[in-house]
Amino acid sequence: MKKPEDITGPIEFPAGTKSLLCKHLSKEIHEKYRGKSDKAGVSFERMILSGAQNVDSGIGVYAGDHDSYYTFPDLFDKIIEDYHQHGKDAKHKSDMDFTKLSCPPLSKEDAAMIKSTRIRVGRNLKIFPLGPGISKEQRDKVEELVSKALSGMTGDLKGKYYPLNGMKPEVAK
Repeated sequence: MKKPEDITGPIEFPAGTKSLLCKHLSKEIHEKYRGKSDKAGVSFERMILSGAQNVDSGIGVYAGDHDSYYTFPDLFDKIIEDYHQHGKDAKHKSDMDFTKLSCPPLSKEDAAMIKSTRIRVGRNLKIFPLGPGISKEQRDKVEELVSKALSGMTGDLKGKYYPLNGMKPEVAK
C-alpha cells in the first residue's frame, strides 16, 4: 500500500503483527469509519496507512487532527486506553513550572559532555492538522510561527533556532 486510496477493505495483517492498530481495528470498526474524514479533512484511511505499511509499528495509527479522537472514538479510545492504561475519562494533570522539578545537578563530568540541546516538536499548533493531515505549506507556516516564538525567548530559554532545511553541513556538524 502506497497511498490511502489503496486501503479498499479491512486490512489483513501478517501473523505476528503486534501493533495496537492490528489489535483494535476490527472489521466492524473499519466498516463504520471507511471513507470518513475528521474536521480537518484527514481520512480514516490516511490515519491507518502507516500501520498498514509498517506492520512492525507499536501503535500504527496517527490522528489527523484533535477532532480525530472524537470522530473515530471506537478505534482511538481503545488504543489510548491500551497504551496508557487508563480510561477515556481519566484526567492528566500538568504543571509546567520547572522550579517544581526534582532534578539533581549533573556531575562536572556529565555536564562537560553537553555541547548543545534540542527541542523536538512532536505535535503542532491547534490551528493546524497533525502529521498525517498537514500540507507542506502548513508545515512551513508552523515553522515560521514557532521560529518567531522561539526568537522572543530570554534568559535560560534564549537560544538559536537552526532550521534543518538549508542548514550548512558545518553548522549541522
